[in-house]
Amino acid sequence: MTVTIYGIKNCDTMKKARSWLEEHGVAYAFHDYKALGIDRAHLEAWIDQAGLDVLNRAGTTFRKLPDAERANLSREKAVQLMLDQPSMIKRPVLEASGKLLIGFKPESYAGAFAG
Repeated sequence: MTVTIYGIKNCDTMKKARSWLEEHGVAYAFHDYKALGIDRAHLEAWIDQAGLDVLNRAGTTFRKLPDAERANLSREKAVQLMLDQPSMIKRPVLEASGKLLIGFKPESYAGAFAG
């Protein structure tokens, strides 16, 4: 199983997710989208699977945007915001053999990697 986890190196939630994977013997590749960026194709594929929940609307970066930029979020607008400022992508995003998990919940990870 190929597992890639996307996020930002120093994020506390990322650290918890990576620790969970390591404690459960799940080998993974880490993609730091703050350092390496992220491409439009990934963002669009994630939105196809998870909807606009990929956009971190609770984060400081998003909340600091002018009201006009936060209003009437379309798919294209959300993709452009995340391309311009990758810190607006929820963390972590985990891809594992066709599965997509957004955010970290131990029970979700346990279900994805059961048996």
